[in-house]
Amino acid sequence: MSIIEKLKWRYATKKFESSKKISQEQLNTLKEAFNLTALSYGLQTLKLVVVEDKNIREKLVEHSYGQHQVVDASHLLVICIQTEIDEVDVDSHFDTIKNIRQTPDNILDPFRDGLKATIQGMSTTTKNNWATKQAYIALGNLMTVCAVEQIDSCPMEGFISEQVDNVLGLDKYGLTSVLLFPVGFRAEDDMFAKLKKVRKPLLETIIEL
Repeated sequence: MSIIEKLKWRYATKKFESSKKISQEQLNTLKEAFNLTALSYGLQTLKLVVVEDKNIREKLVEHSYGQHQVVDASHLLVICIQTEIDEVDVDSHFDTIKNIRQTPDNILDPFRDGLKATIQGMSTTTKNNWATKQAYIALGNLMTVCAVEQIDSCPMEGFISEQVDNVLGLDKYGLTSVLLFPVGFRAEDDMFAKLKKVRKPLLETIIEL
């Protein structure tokens, strides 16, 4: 299939075949894709929590408004943001650049200082909103990669973040969940798999100047 055909094949899977598992290679591809997501300033303030344990996922169903995708899928991916973003993250990022690219400090330091000033000028709410937008970029990237790899998925905003955080113990990592992303393979009797994709014509969604 072409990339467009694969994107048409993709849909928000409502029912997963609970007996089917994605391969370790496929899981590794999703991990790498997440890590390669294009993010603002290249600053990686997101984490991906991979939950395979079904006993843990069973506890998440009630906090996901009864949506069983979280437990029936092969794996549950939880996209999280850091609860604190500060100059330590900036230093870590530029130290990584220096180590990988061997870029001298006299070139990096003006950019390092500028980004520190930007971060310091943000309120906690602004930083959380900014990081959450980055999480959606990662989600879009993962959705496309899943389509290319023919892995079924279901992006989910419908859950109680605080309760999910408690079940997963995310506070000890300094994280807050913002998106759930079950991945696996569609069940044969998922009626939504056979429905035609509903989208406006291109003429109504694209403006060419």
